Amino acid sequence: MNILVLGGGGREHALAWAIAQNPKCDRLIVAPGNAGIAALAECAELDILDGAAAVDFCVARAVDFVVIGPEAPLAAGVADALDAAGILCFGPSAAAAQLEASKTFTKEICDACGAPTAAWARFTDAGAAAAYIRAQGAPIVVKADGLAAGKGVVVATSVEEAVAAVEEMFAGSLGSAGASVVIEEFMAGEEASFFVLCDGTAVVPVGTAQDHKRVGEGDTGPNTGGMGAYSPAPVLTPAIQAQALEEIIRPTVAEMARRGMPYKGVLYAGLMIEGGRARLVEYNVRFGDPEAQVLMMRMGAQVLDLLLACAEGRLEGAEVNWAADHALTVVMAAEGYPGAYAKGSEIRGLEALPEDSAHMVFHAGTALRGGRITANGGRVLNVTARAASLADARTEAYAMIDAIDWPEGFCRRDIGWRAL
Repeated sequence: MNILVLGGGGREHALAWAIAQNPKCDRLIVAPGNAGIAALAECAELDILDGAAAVDFCVARAVDFVVIGPEAPLAAGVADALDAAGILCFGPSAAAAQLEASKTFTKEICDACGAPTAAWARFTDAGAAAAYIRAQGAPIVVKADGLAAGKGVVVATSVEEAVAAVEEMFAGSLGSAGASVVIEEFMAGEEASFFVLCDGTAVVPVGTAQDHKRVGEGDTGPNTGGMGAYSPAPVLTPAIQAQALEEIIRPTVAEMARRGMPYKGVLYAGLMIEGGRARLVEYNVRFGDPEAQVLMMRMGAQVLDLLLACAEGRLEGAEVNWAADHALTVVMAAEGYPGAYAKGSEIRGLEALPEDSAHMVFHAGTALRGGRITANGGRVLNVTARAASLADARTEAYAMIDAIDWPEGFCRRDIGWRAL
């Protein structure tokens, strides 16, 4: 079959890498792709936020199946346009994608179905929000209501920091995403990610992971899109996964169906674990990045079969064939990230690194210029390894990093420290 993956980051490189291994995949196109993806698939120019353009592209290229990687096309209704045109698609409708696109919507769903989460309040006025923060005290969490590319959450340790975050959001620092804010109770504990597939009714767990969001060693410094991840997440024990499924995820899926917006796609639950129980931090409506990289490394070719079963509504009884192994990915980022950074520096040494079922460098922000791989983003490479133990996977990943010649890049050297 002919398959189109929408997106051009590390998540999409990992998805394409796994899909390409499946014999059902005859032709693989990724739009827009990147320099690493170009080595295993056709890269194409396409406005991935334009549903009509996506439909025209699929008709012209005889595409049988579309996998939508990022959240923005989902919130923009690209899955709806493809579905209306009769083109099989993996990804939720725009209505269902509100689980990520609107923090308020998610909180209302949780309240309606009794899913445990942080106490919250929504504000459209900076003064009222500041008054609430002063009444509640710190630590406290401030979230932009809309999509903010991973930059819309501030975990404030002081009232002053929280009020400043609110004022910045209402001043337009995050555009329309910050037109309203959700202020939440601070939840103590350890955060981890739980991924399930849903076809509207059936729910199938497909893995756990933990990422490192802060830029500095020991999880210090500003939040980023993620500086590394590993799978599985030891803190998400079988008992906690079962509790999260029964108290959080299944009630959410049932409430979405009750409202006439059945959830179809991957549902990524960010969970806070404390005292042997999970509470919901947030939902995402796509695979995480960089969590997708470690999940795809461990799942391989079966990913396509699972995504197809999800899109076709036949998930009931499906399950993931997991090996008893571990995967770890380390993000190499451009100096200055998550602040201002330069593009265009050359990355050398990648061609000498192994590319197999246990070693991959997934490209997140690269471009090919004059035959040279160059940095084209903040998070640039996801250096990923798989092994029998997490310690061995980490050793392998850092050995690969040490062979990369990119003076303008940096990485954290402690990915996996919490589990190890």
